[in-house]
Amino acid sequence: MHTLRHLVLVVLATTGTLVVGYYAVVNLFYLLVHALALLELRDDVREASYDPPYQAFDSPAYPGVGLLVPAYNEAATIAESTRSMLALNYPDMELVVVNDGSTDDTLEVLKREYDLEPVDAEVPLDVPAEPIRAVYRSTIYEELLVVDKENGGKSGALNAALWLTDKELFCAVDSDTVIDREGLLQIVRPFLEKPSKAIASGGTIRVANECVVEGGVIEEVNLPKTGLPGLQVMEYLRAFYSGRLGMNRLNGLILISGAFGVFRTDLVRDIGGYDHDTITEDFDVVMRLHKHLSELDREYTVDFVPEPVAWTEVPASRTILSRQRRRWYRGMLETVVEHRDMLFNPRYGPVGLLVLPMFIAAEVFGPLIEGFGYVILPLAWYVGALNVEFFVVFFLLTTGFGVFLSWFGIFSEAWSFNRYEKPGQIGRLLWYGVLENFGYRQWKTTVSWRGLVEFLRGSTEWGAMDRAGFSSGEDDEDDGDEEND
Repeated sequence: MHTLRHLVLVVLATTGTLVVGYYAVVNLFYLLVHALALLELRDDVREASYDPPYQAFDSPAYPGVGLLVPAYNEAATIAESTRSMLALNYPDMELVVVNDGSTDDTLEVLKREYDLEPVDAEVPLDVPAEPIRAVYRSTIYEELLVVDKENGGKSGALNAALWLTDKELFCAVDSDTVIDREGLLQIVRPFLEKPSKAIASGGTIRVANECVVEGGVIEEVNLPKTGLPGLQVMEYLRAFYSGRLGMNRLNGLILISGAFGVFRTDLVRDIGGYDHDTITEDFDVVMRLHKHLSELDREYTVDFVPEPVAWTEVPASRTILSRQRRRWYRGMLETVVEHRDMLFNPRYGPVGLLVLPMFIAAEVFGPLIEGFGYVILPLAWYVGALNVEFFVVFFLLTTGFGVFLSWFGIFSEAWSFNRYEKPGQIGRLLWYGVLENFGYRQWKTTVSWRGLVEFLRGSTEWGAMDRAGFSSGEDDEDDGDEEND
């Protein structure tokens, strides 16, 4: 019995040393990323404040952009979301809405609202998607193209639109997303500044819950009053205004949100379009572009532009949020396993040598190690191996650092583009930055462990994402929709 207890003590002491060392390395990396993000944001704010001596909308230099919108069972909202995207300010835009085998009246609504007529043209035979039934163009809005295809999921829907647009760039957008009216003009900035190098750019995603939407435009920015959406506001600010800005400064951006990202059409076609075998197609396509262009020894950039914003509704219940985050975690595991040959490989530059390894350490292993710690903590107490003073100091340091990172995102928001202007909103954000470390953070570790188990079991489930819909400032009835199966 004494030998067994001694063995347990040795294992716990070794595990504790490894965990402390892990947290030290990861938090130092986070600190570096946040410092670089501040420098990057400073430059972006300066550039955004520059007033060009011409009207951007009238400039002939802007490349054509195809707006690709997959839609599955969106009959309740498709007419309004399409109308809002048609109202975006951009001189050369085509909107391609893909009806991905909807079982409701999505296609009929589009036909009725936009007077669609069949296009008498051959569909390319090499489209990596399910069979396309028909292609329509609106007689009211010449820039609106509607594709009707058999159901196959988001990747297939995006590929169908990607192979049918003739624009130099394309922007992948979720059908339930509201883009700022000037968003496209802002997000293509890297393609104007570096036309031979820029291959992709991403904008900021913000939480639309309880914001007021009128005519497809965010008229009033509100913070969610309920806990889960409010905590997600904090997460999104930290992820975009710190994480992605810092990776951008390192020339190692590996994430562009599938809800709002612009890519070179020809390059994504060259790599075969979006992969059908992944549930996080946005992460995968960026990684494949990095790999493809690095192997060609081509100089390129993948950019994050913080000023343009797309607004999306986030889950308000633990069940739906857990479903979403488990899918994200499984997709992240799929992608890093698929591209494991890039790890520590100098051929892939900052992505292979620094960003991807640290991303895996922090985002893949981080929640798993933290969850494991919650299990061994009571065991250490039981066998008398828990140093209470050390535990309290370590907990305060890690929690304090978590609050610091969250407050850093709030500072970046208030200092830069400042969509939350009221002092009360900033105060609530600061409170969310503290609150998320007590309960919510621990709950997310259990979600990650569940995601790992599902990944090991080979689960490819997408899961329905019921949504309440945007507020128009009046008492609306809740409409639910689902994402692609």
